[in-house]
Amino acid sequence: MRLQCLYRKLWLISLPAVLFSLASCDQAAKPPAPSVTVDENLTLTSVGYEDLPGWHDDELFKAYPALERSCARYQKWPDTKKVGPEGIAGSAGDWKALCEDLKLFMSNPDNHSDFGVWLEENLTPYHVKNNAEPEGLFTGYYEAELNGSFVKDETYKYPLYDVPSDLVSVRLSDFDKELKGTTIVGKVEGNRLVPYHNRTEIDDGVLEGRDLEVIWSDDPVDVFFLHVQGSGRVKMPDGQVVRVGYAGNNGHKFYAIGRALIDEKIIPRDQMSMQSIRTWLRENPEKANELMQRNNRFIFFRKIEGDGPIGAMGIALTPERSLAVDPRHMPLGVPLWLDTTWPGTQKPLQRLMVAQDTGSAIRGPVRGDFFWGPGEPALAQAGKMKQKGQYYLLLPKTVSPKSVSPAEQVSG
Repeated sequence: MRLQCLYRKLWLISLPAVLFSLASCDQAAKPPAPSVTVDENLTLTSVGYEDLPGWHDDELFKAYPALERSCARYQKWPDTKKVGPEGIAGSAGDWKALCEDLKLFMSNPDNHSDFGVWLEENLTPYHVKNNAEPEGLFTGYYEAELNGSFVKDETYKYPLYDVPSDLVSVRLSDFDKELKGTTIVGKVEGNRLVPYHNRTEIDDGVLEGRDLEVIWSDDPVDVFFLHVQGSGRVKMPDGQVVRVGYAGNNGHKFYAIGRALIDEKIIPRDQMSMQSIRTWLRENPEKANELMQRNNRFIFFRKIEGDGPIGAMGIALTPERSLAVDPRHMPLGVPLWLDTTWPGTQKPLQRLMVAQDTGSAIRGPVRGDFFWGPGEPALAQAGKMKQKGQYYLLLPKTVSPKSVSPAEQVSG
């Protein structure tokens, strides 16, 4: 009986606290109802442009530079390369033909105001859903700014590292097609692949002496936020600005320190933002280091020449027009119509975007991360953005993601 009582107590550990006062060894504890896991499944429904909320209110032409960059990338792909999972957005060849037509159309400045007309004539909008659910989460990110130097001294002593030569990335789909999209990262010890050094080990100097330092910064909190954002602009002592971008990671899972600050009742949920996290970290330097090191994920960087920051497609992102999505479900490079709200408000934010980036926290068929651009103004928006919304894919009329009608859905 005592053993059965112990089993019941262990079972109840995962239940809400109220159950602890109701169940005892003298009562038969009722097990919780089994949880139901619903697989994520992107579905598309063809709609008309009149169904896109706010379509005629956006300055559509402002999205053209982003789409133009996608087109330039598609030109480098083989015609047969699929765009998106299972070619849900067609092939590179489909987009090359479309992009050539768009380039010719936009070469006449008189046509710029008719960019929306061209879209309506050449692309079909599809409402994106996760199974039957059209609503998802939309957050924001920005290009961090920090001070730095190429030379270490008493001020600039926090390094940004390049990718170490012993870091190994393995695409598991090379061994099992069912593991497509899964990559593990580590290092080789003997004849085994083992986890790579975590953040604490790297902060403690395990990579020192290997000439991996790209730049030295003066603020560990700025460096941490750069790791979270993945790219940034570094202002050098002589006023020069150097761009750095994501080059790799150590393979460890991301730990959200914001959630920890809420759970430990340090920052109230309704006051949580990137700004409030940064303020707390700077006001509590001793505790800040321990908290930041809970995030074992460590990012490696490279210097970027020219425009930036560089997204997952290998092209520069466009502020307020580039969106990070989940490439397991969504195609990269394609335009989409976003219907959400401005950060921290119910004011509609509806505009033409282009899917050009990814992120480790961006998971799901209806999930987006809005790129706000560089600096403090962008941080002010990105830091408080956690909005519900939906989006619509715009695909060439020559592409049919299976047989689709306005009343039909197609899975991808």
